[in-house]
Amino acid sequence: MSTVNWAPLKTIIDQNQTFLITTHLRPDGDALGSQRGLAAILEALGKQTVMVNATAPPANLEFMNQDGAVRKLGEGIRKADIPAVDVHIVVDTSAWQQIGEMTDVLRASDSQRVVIDHHVSSDDMGATEFKDVDAAATGQLICELADFLGVSLAPEPASWLYAAIATDTGWFRFPSTSAETMQAAGKLIEQGARPDELYRYIHEQRSLSQVHLMGRILQGMQTDCEGRLVWISVSRKDLEETNAVPADTEGLVNQCLTVAGAEAAFIAVELPTAQVKCSLRSRPPHDVAAVAERMGGGGHRLASGATLTGDFQEALKTIQSEFQTMLACCEVNTDS
Repeated sequence: MSTVNWAPLKTIIDQNQTFLITTHLRPDGDALGSQRGLAAILEALGKQTVMVNATAPPANLEFMNQDGAVRKLGEGIRKADIPAVDVHIVVDTSAWQQIGEMTDVLRASDSQRVVIDHHVSSDDMGATEFKDVDAAATGQLICELADFLGVSLAPEPASWLYAAIATDTGWFRFPSTSAETMQAAGKLIEQGARPDELYRYIHEQRSLSQVHLMGRILQGMQTDCEGRLVWISVSRKDLEETNAVPADTEGLVNQCLTVAGAEAAFIAVELPTAQVKCSLRSRPPHDVAAVAERMGGGGHRLASGATLTGDFQEALKTIQSEFQTMLACCEVNTDS
């Protein structure tokens, strides 16, 4: 079990009626699943919830928002339209930068703030934190909270939380997976989650554009540091010529670690906003959270991310140089 003391959160829930739940930019399975699962728990206790994010989830996670309950800021809801609530809850991140324009909403309000997260990187958000960096997923913590509050989940929220845990553990193959993780997943199955359906929704609904992009990018895979670093890059031209979008690159970085001898990996994606999004991965004992933090991002020791500004090629050099330092490489290869 985690070391989180949930009693103070129970008090907050008991003493308040309305809650706004948000999560990080480009929400992944853990972010969206935790957000929806937490809302379901609060609603089961008779509370009112509002869910608003700065950006929309990728297409493969839209099944978790078929009712449109999670709203995107700027599309159907403006900052001024967000109702006043008693408590703001941020899930799956502890960083202001990661919640994008929702930062303005939280900072402009006097509402009490709560953070539920499992990431190492953290800002002072002026919140009461419920954090366990050893938990495999924020979804696992939400399951623990449900047990503490005595809430039994219906099949739909159980599915959301199963998706949260499964995606953040690489379907239970990452080192973060513990006995407690598997026990939580088993209980969610008992409550109605269907692993076969969830895997199909998340991983077997690719568009032809995604498949074309995948083939193109993997063909350009590169290595450095005598094969210990493996990386791929996606330019705006790659996206345009395959009719793909940045969200279509989700999960591609994990292919780099399938190369024999790979100890670390990254993908760099050139965004239409003149920014470069990079996802970083490593095997123990390397710490890519430290690498990400030096570039203004954060995350876990083995899986982190950051967003850089400026020229794409210069960003590639910066990321590669950071990995070379981490791996104590001396030979610099800046070809892209």
